[in-house]
Amino acid sequence: MPGVDPRLSRTLEVRDHSGEQRRWHLLDSGPLLAERGITPRGTLLAVHGNPTYSFLFRSLVRADIPWRLIAVDQLEMGWSERTGIKRRYQDRITDLSLLTDALSLRGPVVTVGHDWGGLISAGWALDNRHDLVGMILTNTGVHQELEESLPKALQLASAPWFRTPATSVTDTFLRTTLSLSKPALPAEVRDAYLAPYRTRARRLGIDQFVADIPAAAEHPSRATLERVAEGIRELDVPTLFAWGPRDITFSDRFLRDLIERVPHADVHRFEKASHLVWEDADVAGLVAGWLHENFGTAEEPRTQAPAWRAVSSYAEPAPERHIGAPIAELAADPRHAHSPAVVELGAEDGETREISWSLLNRRIDDIAAGLLAHGVRPGDRVSLLITPGADLTGVLYACFRIGAVAVVADAGLGTAGLTRAVIGSHPDWFIGIKKALVGARALGWPGRRLSVEQLPTVDRVALGVETSIAELARSGSVMRDLGAPLDAPWPAPEADAAILFTSGSTGPAKGAVLTHRQLGAMFDAVGDTLQLAPERGLVAGFATFALLGPALGAPTVVPDMDITRPGELTAPALAQAIAALGSPAVFTAPAALRNILDTADQLDDAGRAAMAGAQSFFSAGAPIPAHLLRDLRSLMPNAHALTPYGMTECLAVAAIDLEGIEAAGEGSGVCVGRPVPRVEIAIAEMDELGRTTGTILDTPGVSGEILVRAPHVRDRYLMLWRTTRTAMRFEGWHATGDVGHLDEAGRLWVEGRADHVLATAHGMLTPVQVEEAAESVPTVRRAGAAVVGPRGTQQIVVILETEQGYRPGRAGRPRPAEPSLQEAVRRAVRDRSGAEVVAVFTTRALPTDIRHNSKIDRAALSRWSEQTLRGEKADSL
Repeated sequence: MPGVDPRLSRTLEVRDHSGEQRRWHLLDSGPLLAERGITPRGTLLAVHGNPTYSFLFRSLVRADIPWRLIAVDQLEMGWSERTGIKRRYQDRITDLSLLTDALSLRGPVVTVGHDWGGLISAGWALDNRHDLVGMILTNTGVHQELEESLPKALQLASAPWFRTPATSVTDTFLRTTLSLSKPALPAEVRDAYLAPYRTRARRLGIDQFVADIPAAAEHPSRATLERVAEGIRELDVPTLFAWGPRDITFSDRFLRDLIERVPHADVHRFEKASHLVWEDADVAGLVAGWLHENFGTAEEPRTQAPAWRAVSSYAEPAPERHIGAPIAELAADPRHAHSPAVVELGAEDGETREISWSLLNRRIDDIAAGLLAHGVRPGDRVSLLITPGADLTGVLYACFRIGAVAVVADAGLGTAGLTRAVIGSHPDWFIGIKKALVGARALGWPGRRLSVEQLPTVDRVALGVETSIAELARSGSVMRDLGAPLDAPWPAPEADAAILFTSGSTGPAKGAVLTHRQLGAMFDAVGDTLQLAPERGLVAGFATFALLGPALGAPTVVPDMDITRPGELTAPALAQAIAALGSPAVFTAPAALRNILDTADQLDDAGRAAMAGAQSFFSAGAPIPAHLLRDLRSLMPNAHALTPYGMTECLAVAAIDLEGIEAAGEGSGVCVGRPVPRVEIAIAEMDELGRTTGTILDTPGVSGEILVRAPHVRDRYLMLWRTTRTAMRFEGWHATGDVGHLDEAGRLWVEGRADHVLATAHGMLTPVQVEEAAESVPTVRRAGAAVVGPRGTQQIVVILETEQGYRPGRAGRPRPAEPSLQEAVRRAVRDRSGAEVVAVFTTRALPTDIRHNSKIDRAALSRWSEQTLRGEKADSL
């Protein structure tokens, strides 16, 4: 067993449920801990599933887990005895209890289970709750409704004509399970899993396990399954669910069932992991942090709530009011009731449509009443995939009104990212346009389905749609007209309000959960920063921002554009949207700025006049170079150019205008200004390898990780326990993952992502330092900094977009830059930072995030550079 100290292995003769002595094999770290003078905090009782064995849990033997590990090989499995007895689910629970009795195992015990081992460990936990202090379950399922179909993989595996040939006659089932890991398991690890199952006789236990799946009511193990599934509801102990969502057997529906049964559980989904989550992800590291947080160590017991859960106080609290209250206030105000709240361009008949505050407020109440009558309840998660406009606004604020949790994962994430976000949020309801409903059906998205518009009966049946928002609004309107007002209390301030997904620019998109208090504070922060008001509308060139306007009392319009490609917004489309509101504030994605300038020659006189009417211009999502803001003045001469800094987790952190940027002058990174009201910023020290230490700096000009404290910081990340803990490791602060520094004037300068810091032999460099130097070379449009080699000795590679070679869209395969350009870039980087560049390449377009089209995927550049400089054939970017 590679990676396993031979001293961990032991065998034990124990009486089983039949009264016979049986030989067990297990891994026991107790003697090793004693040898090292460590008094264990307790015992981890780890139970494997089918077709693995104790080898699965080898990673739990580590210095930061001062717990005794007992990982068993179940009878008929691994290196334990083959007895020839058919063992049922209850038999295995009983056998495990007899083993722990023989070991004189007493509490505190935390059970750890995977696959079938999850069911068995949960059964042991119920029968030995006097010793139980915690429970960890990974990719398992404790219940299967009789009317539900088994996962297709289990349907095939349990088919009588397939089961025995695949599980025992051959090792097909075992090899297929091992093949689920991506990347593939190392050969020595794969061979270790195969070793105990080399012959048909040694694989009979695999066959028995599959045969014991209690899918039918009459199955002998069904009663035990029901007992355990209901019993774990009573286990009020710290619980952790660690999950690989790419599992073809125990999919997220089993995780949803577990969360419903144990709602207090901490959950962490490893987005790229599959069934063998212990091999695909650092589950042991997650367990180490979770154990320490819940139980401390033998020397340092837990005595208080963990720091990352602490609630900070603020000198200036955000105003307390319900989300959406401004809509009702404006609807009741004769000065504004009939003025536009939402403007829709490019409707089917080609006409511009205006929805007044009065009509919007009525529509929200009608939809809210209809949703309640249809069964949507406070706390239900409602996934929304609706084109920005009056429909989305009405549904979103109706959800806020009744306390349903809005899941906002926009189409800008792309199909794969959107699918991960929707499935991973475990929605109870899915409300979408027809195109989205077709996708939901095809991709297996969960949730009861509602359409926006009323669909023909054939479409409703085909798409599994129960009813439409149009129908619910009509029924809600009728109920209210008949004297049944919307009778629903406003949600509590600490109730979840929304799950907003990050752009996924540095990994899979994360769901940031905000409460009603936090989301209300976020709306106020944005409103204060952008100075929005009913008289001053908002052009949302970045479609997600269309959701903010109504909460801020600002009439809103989305330009005629592809919302999945915000960088392709044209000047004529923007001018049309500005004209619809007169003198609004304009918000766009950073990538759109160049395209607006590039398409300015398409404007006619009316378009130029409309552009001149803009009163302010904002862009956020990536740092904005000052020269772009200056160039935009030729189109919007009267607009106050402001570039806010923020993130999905805390929208609006700092802001600066063009005059402020010019006053700040040149420096390392991009100056994003001073904190907006009610926000504090700090810098955490980083060492020479780019790792954040525990020290908060008080010296201006020193770069480190940016920390934020504000009343509108998200509550947590959805089902990402460790990610939440990492982000809040400084008490009361949110660690942003961005790198920057504060200058003498208290202005924040952003220098890139912490994960992209260049840890070279000459010291730590931030990527922006290198990229800004490269971009100072004439003909270079944009630069991306990549690294190759181990941290501490990393070498720098620069990949360029040039003015001549730039082509929007897929980047393609980079090529070596011309010698003169290579030398110019090397010289510029050397002069600015003192660092040497080992290679310079050009590409048609740098890879960026889908949502903003702006944030460079430096990790992809580094992977490509590593492959290329090793002489391997690298994939296209």
